[in-house]
Amino acid sequence: MQRLKTREVKIGTVFIGAHHPVSIQTMTTTDTMNTEATVAQTIRCIEAGAQLVRITAPSKKEAENLQAIKEELHKRGYYTPLVADIHFTPNAAEIAARIVEKVRVNPGNYVDKKKFEQIEYTDAEYIEEIERIRERFTPLVLICKEHGTAMRIGTNHGSLSDRIMSRYGDTAIGMVESAMEFLRIARDNDYHQIVLSMKSSNPKVMIEAYRTLVKHMQDEFGECYPLHLGVTEAGDGEDGRIKSAIGIGTLLNEGIGDTIRVSLTEEPEYELPVCRNIVERCEIRDDRLEKSQNSSSYRHQNSKHISNNAEPSPLLSHLSHLKAPVVIADTSKVPILSHSDLRAIGYTYNEADDKWNISDQAADYIFCNEVPRFALPGTVGVLTYYDQWLPYCANPHCYPLFDILQYIQGSYIKHEKLNFVMLDANPKVYTKDVKNRIIEFLQQDKKSILCISSSTASAIEDIRNLIVELQQKDIYQPIVVITDSNAESLEKALIHYAVECGSLLLEGRIHGVCLGYQFGQPVVNPSELKKQLSTLNSIAFGILQATRTRISKTEYISCPSCGRTLFDLQETTAKIRAVTNHLKGVKIAIMGCIVNGPGEMADADFGYVGSGVGKITLYKNKDIVKRNIDSEIAVDELINLLKENGAWVD
Repeated sequence: MQRLKTREVKIGTVFIGAHHPVSIQTMTTTDTMNTEATVAQTIRCIEAGAQLVRITAPSKKEAENLQAIKEELHKRGYYTPLVADIHFTPNAAEIAARIVEKVRVNPGNYVDKKKFEQIEYTDAEYIEEIERIRERFTPLVLICKEHGTAMRIGTNHGSLSDRIMSRYGDTAIGMVESAMEFLRIARDNDYHQIVLSMKSSNPKVMIEAYRTLVKHMQDEFGECYPLHLGVTEAGDGEDGRIKSAIGIGTLLNEGIGDTIRVSLTEEPEYELPVCRNIVERCEIRDDRLEKSQNSSSYRHQNSKHISNNAEPSPLLSHLSHLKAPVVIADTSKVPILSHSDLRAIGYTYNEADDKWNISDQAADYIFCNEVPRFALPGTVGVLTYYDQWLPYCANPHCYPLFDILQYIQGSYIKHEKLNFVMLDANPKVYTKDVKNRIIEFLQQDKKSILCISSSTASAIEDIRNLIVELQQKDIYQPIVVITDSNAESLEKALIHYAVECGSLLLEGRIHGVCLGYQFGQPVVNPSELKKQLSTLNSIAFGILQATRTRISKTEYISCPSCGRTLFDLQETTAKIRAVTNHLKGVKIAIMGCIVNGPGEMADADFGYVGSGVGKITLYKNKDIVKRNIDSEIAVDELINLLKENGAWVD
């Protein structure tokens, strides 16, 4: 997919937008007034690959101290551009703009306020508010213009102002209009060193907001400004990486995005390898520069139309487990399955009472070389190649896996209810005549699940295009995407799986995933193999969770920490996760301060937000329930809050 053409923006020695490569960045977590600690952490980030480093400046004193930080970095030979992160305090922004190479302002709280109040504005009153913003924001624009300082207008879903919420609601349009108001003021002053962002903790909302922003800029200005991509409050570990890869990777894969930051509740230098992996996975290749710069927004509109109007598969009515996407675990590397092997994919056998314990993340099907020689729980289906399946064809829970060319032949016995059929999405694999035969057969077939894959660099495009073509031919069989990876590590493979499966799940195009991994020599150590199976199963369910197509565990909306954070965020997140990770479907937000905390409560069921040094305020949705609790007892108070609201189970 061709990269969206954007204006060139200079940030110190770094250029973004236009033809420049996607840059990666992060943000420090130290107290900005602690010059030595901030300099040391900034250097670690630079040496880990950061091309821009952001530092919080919550008040005038922190903004002024950016001068000392910058001078010390230069003294030590580091000239990476610095970005001042501003919330609530225009005076701090105006100071910082004279010192660092870029300032970030949040249109939701730079002039406007958020008190969760519904305010009715007449058109005249609304225009008056815009003029108030113009009066307060223009001085910063002129300072940036004078000093050659770049600016990011960074909208956060969780901090939309009461004014925007009152008129546009909690929507992508509201996020876009919040930024566009500030962008129009900058353009009126002939200032164009602007980068924009549309961040949300929900990848689906984030993707929609960026696509909408691109369309609005093209329609109103006839051009686009560079875009900074990120999923805010993504969390930590595997979940944070999956959520970020889905949001950022989906857009990069469409050619949208000029610089990225992965927001993890971890040390900032750990974010950079994840950024690199996402950029490498979505690198724009010459063989994919096929469509116009408008293709992303056009395809989004078109795919939404197709998805909303596609008929449900005839199979979905009697295959109830396909109402939510399924997970197929590839256990084919295990020569002969045993009871203990299935623990890795969510099934634990209790020999004493001859019963299976089934977790919320138990795979729906297992693909294996040989049908297991022991009784399986009735909730799992067995999937194997045709020749291995044939002796077990009378078993109602055992299903054959065909190649499409096998399947369309009349000489093979088929399962009376359900057959899995492999279909390659690479458009060069099948001749026109063969493809026509496949189409004709599938138009009449009502007993298959299509397992689609592609090994090309443009696999997502291949799969999406094939699904659209099938739907246009009135073929609506359920579709499982098979995604294999030979990445050098599962950390890199995770990015590949999340980008490829995540975008298709968000579009509602597929009904399941199957992840395969093979790097170097085959794994022969049984314990390592079980660990690999467990990781792949966890990633598969993590992708479904991040796309909110199937909820199987607690969801944590956790900010990445910064100099504003009022408690040890990593330690606290781990503590809360340890006592609540069994609460399937509950969304808990853990926020270091009030900048985005109260706003993100709107997307969480419960919130744990720093409100002062050593003090925590607890929320239910966006409402304060307990204020300024001592942090030593705050986790226990959160548990009590969960119990009081019927969200706790032992």
